[in-house]
Parts: sequence; structure tokens; C-alpha cells
Amino acid sequence: MQETINLWPLMGIATIVVGFLLRFNPVLVVIVAGLVTGLAAHMPFVLILEKLGEGFMNTRNLPFILLIPLAVIGLLERHGLKERAQAWIAHIRSATAGRLLIVYLFVREATAALGLTSLGGHPQMVRPLLAPMAEGAAEKHYGDLPGAVRYRLRAMSAATDNVGLFFGEDIFVAFGAIIFMHNFMLESGGIQTEPLHIALWGIPTALCAFAIHATRLWRLDKHLERELGKVNAASRTGGVQ
Repeated sequence: MQETINLWPLMGIATIVVGFLLRFNPVLVVIVAGLVTGLAAHMPFVLILEKLGEGFMNTRNLPFILLIPLAVIGLLERHGLKERAQAWIAHIRSATAGRLLIVYLFVREATAALGLTSLGGHPQMVRPLLAPMAEGAAEKHYGDLPGAVRYRLRAMSAATDNVGLFFGEDIFVAFGAIIFMHNFMLESGGIQTEPLHIALWGIPTALCAFAIHATRLWRLDKHLERELGKVNAASRTGGVQ
């Protein structure tokens, strides 16, 4: 006789989705989702509170780990980190925003493939260094940038970090997702695999991701040249008249 599976605890996922869509406080949304999941699973209310408290105690030091690097980055920015990064990239004649991001994409993907996932990231690399350098490279060629172009460069800088990390870490054999896939295929389907083979099959995907995103970055340079070049030409013509 087949055992019935209780799917009501999945309401916790729906609670998180709805809460984030309505932009409620994330902490409140997670707590309510935990209560909904526990009640749907017929857990005693006291046990639900015990599990929530246990999870809080196990991760109570995590905010300090996150806040210390942010404080350091904030001090560096206050003392001119962005300005120095922009001035440095301006001295490289051949540097463009697209070329800079392509180089970073290669470095980020290569280091993530070696397990060095903490060398980049949005708060410690993209915001204080990569995005300002991309803006500085564009300003060197086209002068002052419109707001829409600045936001586009910042978005592409963040996307470059995401692509490099996501597809690079899939090559690292000790990455948690690879171990998860190995255990899942073994336990659920009885498929015998080796984590090394799974990691090796991540290489073609990583190469394709690099080629596709590098093409997007190359097109970004062409887009900037086409749009901002026209603006600069029109301004020079107007100044001559």
C-alpha cells in the first residue's frame, strides 16, 4: 500500500514567495514561513519555536562575519578607493569597459574553478572596484556618462561576477552542488557516478558561458561606441557652429 505524502508543508515556500513579492520584512517573512511549515507538518508549537531558536543560535555569528568586510570596504571607499581605481584604469590606453569585464570574467571563472570563490563578489569587488573601473574606462573614451549608461555598466559588472562564479565553481570537484548531484543520482536513481566526472562535464558549459557572455561584453563596447560616439560628435559639431 502506497504511503501518502503530506505536501501541505510546501506552503512555507509559497509564503516566502508571496512575502518577497509584497516586499515585506525578510526576517518576518522567513519566521512566518517557518511557522506555516511547522503547523502544516503537524509539529507542536513549542517544537517549532525550539527549531527556530536553534537555527538562530547556530547562525548568530554570521552577521559579524558579513559586517566586518563591509566596514573595511566602507573605509576604503571613504578614502578614495573608487577614485583611485578610475584614475588607474584611465592610464591604460587600450582599456575599454567591455575588455576590462572580459578579463575579469576570465579571472573570476578560473579562480572559482580552483575553489577560490571568495576572491570576488558584489560587496568586496564589484561595487568598490570593478564597476568604477568600467565607468572610468568608458569616461576616458566618451567623457561624462549619462545616468542610464552608468547603471548599465554597473549591471553588466554585477552580471559578469555572477556568470564567472556560477559556471566556474561547477568545475571545482569539492563544490557542494557536485557532491549533492552525486548523492542524488546514487540514492534516487541508483546511478553510479564519480564527482570528478561531474566536474569535468562542467567544463564545456563553463566555456560556452564564457564565450556567450564575452560576446555580450564585446557588443557592449560597440553599443557604447555607437550611442555615445554620436552624442560626442553632435556636441562637437554644435560647439563649432
